[in-house]
Amino acid sequence: MKMKKSYLAVPLSAALLIPAAGVSAHGHEDHSKMSHSSGKVSLDVSSPASDLRATLDQLLSEHAYLAVVAMQKGIDGKKDFDQAAAALNQNTDDLSAAVGSVYGDEAGEAFKKIWSSHIGYFVDYVKATGAKDEDAKQKALKELDEYRVEQAAFLDKATEGRLKAADLEAGLKVHITQLLTSFDSYVAGDYDAAYSNMRKAIEHMYMVGEGLSGAIVTQYPDKFKNTKVDTPAADLRAGLNRNFSEHAALAVLAMQKGIDGAKDFDAAAGALNENTEDLSASIGSVYGSEAAQQFKKIWSSHIGYFVDYVKATGAKDDQARDMAVKELDEYRVEQAAFLDAATEGRLKSKDLEEGLKVHIDQLLLAFKSYNEKDYDKTYPAIREAYGHMYGVGEGTATAIVDQFPDKFKGAPAGMPNTGLGGTAESQSSTSNGILWSLLGIAAASILGFFGLRGRRSQQ
Repeated sequence: MKMKKSYLAVPLSAALLIPAAGVSAHGHEDHSKMSHSSGKVSLDVSSPASDLRATLDQLLSEHAYLAVVAMQKGIDGKKDFDQAAAALNQNTDDLSAAVGSVYGDEAGEAFKKIWSSHIGYFVDYVKATGAKDEDAKQKALKELDEYRVEQAAFLDKATEGRLKAADLEAGLKVHITQLLTSFDSYVAGDYDAAYSNMRKAIEHMYMVGEGLSGAIVTQYPDKFKNTKVDTPAADLRAGLNRNFSEHAALAVLAMQKGIDGAKDFDAAAGALNENTEDLSASIGSVYGSEAAQQFKKIWSSHIGYFVDYVKATGAKDDQARDMAVKELDEYRVEQAAFLDAATEGRLKSKDLEEGLKVHIDQLLLAFKSYNEKDYDKTYPAIREAYGHMYGVGEGTATAIVDQFPDKFKGAPAGMPNTGLGGTAESQSSTSNGILWSLLGIAAASILGFFGLRGRRSQQ
């Protein structure tokens, strides 16, 4: 199974949810020929069910990220608030259309009305905070409580009881609390807590995506060719998607904070570093601290070059900025070679170089347009950068599963937890440990290759 160039870009479209015959949700050929219907567990990363899960993961996690950003922009009175809010609304349109593609246009519109309301209540909370109007804040909180009851009832009915209203209400309370805690911490100047809760809010939505997609697939098994959302391969893809997309999201925000000289820059950069630490520590848990440090050094380098680019832009140093771009170009060639060697040619250097160029160009466009106050370009670029990483996650997972098929033959545990109840956090930790142990196996060959080469800039 070879990587295709189509992994380099993943469109954000409601059509992703429609399980058309012979075509997966991400526009790739259907890889679901081995399924539970044959008595075997599919090793395919991409199947109708796993594609549905990936689509919902993308839209739901992006909602959490954009909501935090919009709330920060709102309380700060930033000039790009309208564009940030518009991006959040576009995400709502995509998510509502996706729901409509499963349950019909009328249901999609009903979902949109309810879902949009809680965004409005968050805006009310931000405005009340800015005005120091405690009564208005309490009203917004009351409306958010009413919202979660209404949203839970909608999803309970839509899934014919596969998602229970009580569990949904509890899960929606987690979502609301995480976003409000991130915002309140930001306002109070406790930036470490603000970004910690942002990351928790993003992670939580992957549990929601798994639960919702699992309910839909159970409800309409024939439409999804009796494939499952919770195979080991699908879990690997979901974990990679989360880490790759969060990297893009946090990189954009850290670059904005850096050029603005914002007080929370260190915390934003710290969250981005924590994203790197998560991957490095998981590899270290399998291969030891030396291997983890080698991996961390390589992965961190391109983040450093983005920081150099921001600093050079702030200093209006064209030479330093050109140097940062040159180093990013060198990085992508070297990183592509690493992954080609590690996957034994399953990921091709040429395709990887092109994909890494897309990633770099998207982040630089988002940053440059922000710095130039061309915000209408900034947020589409951010959404494209975020969506692009889901293609990278799918492609990387496909290569790993193809390379180590015996590690992905385990059967799913059954109907996944919705991610909306009280046990979600502990289940997520267990799942992450399994995911990264599996990923660590593939990382061994990467790390061995790392040990043979140093950075070009040090030669």
